[in-house]
Amino acid sequence: MRIPTNDFDLDSTLDCGQVFRWQRSGEWWTGVVRGHIVRARQDGCDLVVDTGLDRDSIVRYFRLDDDMPGIYSRINTDPVMDDLIRRFRGLRLIRQQPWECLISYMASSCKSIPNIKDSISNLCRQYGDDLGRDFSFPTAEVLARTTENRLRETKLGFRSVNILEVARKVDSGELDLGAPFELEYEEARELLMGMRGIGPKIADCVLLFAYDKMEAFPVDTHILSVMEKHYGSFLEGAKSKRGEAISEFARSYFGQYAGYAQQYLFNSRISNDETLTHSADCTITK
Repeated sequence: MRIPTNDFDLDSTLDCGQVFRWQRSGEWWTGVVRGHIVRARQDGCDLVVDTGLDRDSIVRYFRLDDDMPGIYSRINTDPVMDDLIRRFRGLRLIRQQPWECLISYMASSCKSIPNIKDSISNLCRQYGDDLGRDFSFPTAEVLARTTENRLRETKLGFRSVNILEVARKVDSGELDLGAPFELEYEEARELLMGMRGIGPKIADCVLLFAYDKMEAFPVDTHILSVMEKHYGSFLEGAKSKRGEAISEFARSYFGQYAGYAQQYLFNSRISNDETLTHSADCTITK
């Protein structure tokens, strides 16, 4: 299928560290969405997709329904974000499935992006269904019936025990993955952080990428560094719980789409972009 788009850059969207199962070969990207193989490429302003999924599912997954002009208008608060929007314009968040997103980010703790991809690929190959070119993401029911030692064989390491516990709680119904959709951001965050192995960063990643909590602002070492570099003057009073202070500031400063600002800031770090020289202590345009 061919889907017309505006303000959409497929390469930036799939290569910015928010999803871990897409692989590029030539002009085509190949991934697994909702148990279906998806091949995608960009042809000018059109997204070209080869998949068994319907058009609406693709539009939702790539968030082609987002109002990007409105989002840019809200987060373009200073020269730093103005530079990033111009440089990475078209980068969109991905609307992921809650279960896969939750386990993927639990698996990401203290790992580089290549190692995260390797562990998740191993997990799918060992516990998912064979789709031909790839494997589906394993269900909570399947993971709930394995053992910690077997999970460790996928290179999940110390994360295995926490993932196994969450899988069993989801499978038993003790943890309802539909609940965060009905809760406000703070309540949903508290619910997820009640699970062992889910701290503020993982909870915010899952809420942002799977639950449409667009105000979520995950803080890892990359974001900590870039925020202190460009927004440090706003954070001078916060010495303890630095990550929480940054996240709270960002939600206030960037507003309801703080998560989009986070992804642009994050991409400036992992893309080895060294051209950001502005500070954000001037021209605030909120």
